Amino acid sequence: MKKHIITAIIIAITGFATGIHAQNDFEIVKNVDIFVNVLNELNDKYADEISPGELTQTAIKAMLMSLDPYTVYYNEGEIETYRMMNAGESGDVDVTLKTIDKKLVITDMIQDGPSAKAGLRVGDRILSVNGQSSEGRGIEAVNLAMRGQPGTTYSVEVFRPTDNKNLTFKVKREKVEHPNIPYSGIIGDKVGYIKLNQFLEKAGSEVYDAFKKLKEEGMQYLILDLRDNGGGLLGEAVNIIDIFVGKDVTVVETKGKIAEMNRIYKTQNVAADADIPIVVLVNEHSASASEIVSGTLQDLDRAVIVGKKSFGKGLVQKVYPMDYNTSMKITISKYYIPSGRCVQNIEYFDRDTTKGGYKIPDSLAVAYKTKNGRTVYDKGGVEPDVAVPDEVQPDVLTSLIEAQAIFDFANDYRAKHESIAEADKFVVDDAIYNEFLQFLKAKKYSYTTTLEEELEKLKTTAEEEKAFASIQNAYNQLKTQVENLKTQDLTTYKPEIERALTQEIVSRYYYSTGKLINSLHHDSYIEAAKSVLLDSARYNAILSPKK
Repeated sequence: MKKHIITAIIIAITGFATGIHAQNDFEIVKNVDIFVNVLNELNDKYADEISPGELTQTAIKAMLMSLDPYTVYYNEGEIETYRMMNAGESGDVDVTLKTIDKKLVITDMIQDGPSAKAGLRVGDRILSVNGQSSEGRGIEAVNLAMRGQPGTTYSVEVFRPTDNKNLTFKVKREKVEHPNIPYSGIIGDKVGYIKLNQFLEKAGSEVYDAFKKLKEEGMQYLILDLRDNGGGLLGEAVNIIDIFVGKDVTVVETKGKIAEMNRIYKTQNVAADADIPIVVLVNEHSASASEIVSGTLQDLDRAVIVGKKSFGKGLVQKVYPMDYNTSMKITISKYYIPSGRCVQNIEYFDRDTTKGGYKIPDSLAVAYKTKNGRTVYDKGGVEPDVAVPDEVQPDVLTSLIEAQAIFDFANDYRAKHESIAEADKFVVDDAIYNEFLQFLKAKKYSYTTTLEEELEKLKTTAEEEKAFASIQNAYNQLKTQVENLKTQDLTTYKPEIERALTQEIVSRYYYSTGKLINSLHHDSYIEAAKSVLLDSARYNAILSPKK
């Protein structure tokens, strides 16, 4: 039976190869033949039974991954999920799950979503969905069990640590959409703020509506926050630039192998406001459409870019339907912003952008000019005009987060308090912090401070050089002092710990949007943005430097 399957594959591919022969593409014909021969030999001789379909799909996906991370094959079972994601729908799952101590735990939810309405809370541990245990199952499998037609229901059993008991809930599925803009508002000093999470359908019109509303509320300066925005639809990026730039200005140009697919995108309308001072916030996770908006506004000297260098994705993909209800998303071109540069990082793989990752050396960077003559470079991503330095998190706070102490205390606080102040007003005061210190007494956590690490390095070096005996007394005294300092960390770093507690507690009542709103009070990016916007001389000097 399996030989018939392989024969069918050979016939199909041979037919394809015949067409290729007509194009004199010998390499494709040769390698298709090699692949079929390998598959045939495996089918005949491999010790265990094989699945030709699974092996073929593995080969296809491995082949595409050798090109770039964005060229992807979707089989019949995956294509519907892709369509829902591209439409901004979550597949009717409105909770975020994370594996903590081998348990699937709800770490975030959509406010007023079906799960919240049913009574589920952040911190609940998923035990089963529709009677099927979650033990040993991954997040994707549990999410799949929660998905279904809107209007239908599913049952979910959870363990709630704060109640120390199992609870069962009936959740009515609804069509869930993640908003492009989770929050916009005036954040003081007549500064308007728009947080854009993604560039899905209607993102441009939603930004326009938010902008118009903020103008009515007295906004005179704008912060457009594109941090952690991985992109989306190129057309929506153009629509957003259209709000701030005059008509018929080139925004982005795509260039690829197929000439008829190359396009020049220009603004279509008269700007809603071509003069309002703008700061665009970016970080290492701002990619694709985020880089079109930030890079184009930088090239046109229309906004000051604040933050960290963006991700560096200057590739354009298009989804092509294929036989048997499959599809393939193919990188068809690169995009070039008004100065002529492409923000694509030349290194596709094996780089961690959150830790600096791959950097294009200065020797390979090409200089370009903005509209006002400023020099910008194609160094893989959009480089900010004003860089925001990294914030160093205290070791004690890192340890408390890793030990789930902050997370668990917020759950405990939510169980004891039905409500709190509004998201932008709630703060952890001394009374709540003292509650947290009492809560910590039952928590196990440990950490090594930077001073302790350096002290151990000193000891190791001294031992290697056989000099430790001569400094041992001084070492012991210093070690005691370092340990004493460590015992004071909960007091020394109280402000930092209080801020972390505040945001975690707020997220139990107002979820991720409330957490975002609360964080704006202590956001180094926002502070840097305001310092530029409210200093007109500095703002103008950045965009129009003296020659």
